[in-house]
Amino acid sequence: MDFRTSDDAGVFVWDGGSALVQTVDFFTPIVDDPYTYGQIAAANAVSDVYAMGGRPLTALAISAFPKDTLDHATLRQIFLGGFDKLREAGVVLLGGHTVQDPEIKFGYAVTGAADPARILTNAGAEPGDALFLTKPIGTGIVGTAIKFDRVPAAVADQAVRSMQTLNRAASEALQDMPAGVVHACTDVTGFGLIGHAAEMAMASNVALMVEAAHVPRFEGVLPLVAQNRSGGLASNREHFGEMTDVESSVAVELLDLLFDPQTSGGLLVAVARDSVDRISAAFDAVGVSAAKIGEVRSSAGAARVVVRA
Repeated sequence: MDFRTSDDAGVFVWDGGSALVQTVDFFTPIVDDPYTYGQIAAANAVSDVYAMGGRPLTALAISAFPKDTLDHATLRQIFLGGFDKLREAGVVLLGGHTVQDPEIKFGYAVTGAADPARILTNAGAEPGDALFLTKPIGTGIVGTAIKFDRVPAAVADQAVRSMQTLNRAASEALQDMPAGVVHACTDVTGFGLIGHAAEMAMASNVALMVEAAHVPRFEGVLPLVAQNRSGGLASNREHFGEMTDVESSVAVELLDLLFDPQTSGGLLVAVARDSVDRISAAFDAVGVSAAKIGEVRSSAGAARVVVRA
């Protein structure tokens, strides 16, 4: 598997062993606390391996820091936060590379393993499948609001906790399903829910119908949308808007939230229609608050995302 279907990670398969899963991700700070920033960066970086049905094993840190304006205590907290989150994921930190840069950047290159016969991709969604989302959306809106100090603490806390949470439990629940239950999977990150749904639709040659009212979002985030739209939200809307059909009754703020770029977002999963109750019970059993947000339909020749109120 490679870049041609815009999947989450590259997979290299060889005879007689596990498949190699590789990915890399790093970004600028989205919260003020350095330890929390490191945790979020690590959770975000390993997520692509989970989305492919794999188990992250090793990581290399990638960092950029200003030479003279960042104290060593802050730097240590960033690395410590990342290290602690990797340890929670069972990932071994092998080393890394740091360069000087005026703007702080931090993340990881991650290597994992997967069963070649059970790799999850975004290309297997089938008409009739149910769509599940395993985390609320809105981290981009909240992150922008945090920068300008215009977000209630309770809303910020929800988003930070979500970004710190590994997709490990959700991924392992999917991996425990019998073959043929989980048809497609991707994690929801920078392209937002609609963008990653569009990539799944294109890779699978189907239409994804999303019920906007059923998409989980952070409590209190909707009133923040109007003042906290990011540049990434506008880019997502411009890039994926042409293949998105939206009912006129969908509120503007809610639609913006569906385009909102996410950090360390949840898994978007296409599940066989007759296994909805089974997968819901599996998520509940491991403490994952997944929501059924729509279904997969025939594309009638053109991959689409359809947003209904």
